[in-house]
Amino acid sequence: MVAPAAPELVIERVFDAPRELVWRAWTDPEQMLKWGGPRSHPITHGEGEFKVGGKWRACLRSVETGGELWQGGVYHEIVPPQKLVHTFHWEGDDGKPENEMLIKLTFEEQGAKKTKLTLHQTEFRNVEQRDGHRGGWSSAFDRLEELLTTGKVTPAGKV
Repeated sequence: MVAPAAPELVIERVFDAPRELVWRAWTDPEQMLKWGGPRSHPITHGEGEFKVGGKWRACLRSVETGGELWQGGVYHEIVPPQKLVHTFHWEGDDGKPENEMLIKLTFEEQGAKKTKLTLHQTEFRNVEQRDGHRGGWSSAFDRLEELLTTGKVTPAGKV
């Protein structure tokens, strides 16, 4: 008997913005605070070392209750502005990682002014967990799209 494969999540979104800008919005902590997390739980704090082997950590806060959800991981591959691979885990009440997952992001140029972002996330415990992440990522991507279309993502080298 073969064990069923763990559920995976793939989301593709084309943004009306150059790849360098989408990459910067994703990898610059200051920009991430402007769009990161779903509408119901925006990122309120982010920290880390953006290098292979570096750790990252972020806090999502419920707009309804103020409750905090901490997450983190380790960067495994960084190829600017094309690819980013890192682990992802929620922190339990004891501060220890729960259910480590892997996230692979690719940033593909679609002409001079559009970018196709593909998120591939694996190692979910079950379909319900995957579907919860699908909702969260979809909401965050909507927020990213709004930020990119307003032109408020600061270009590299500018404050």
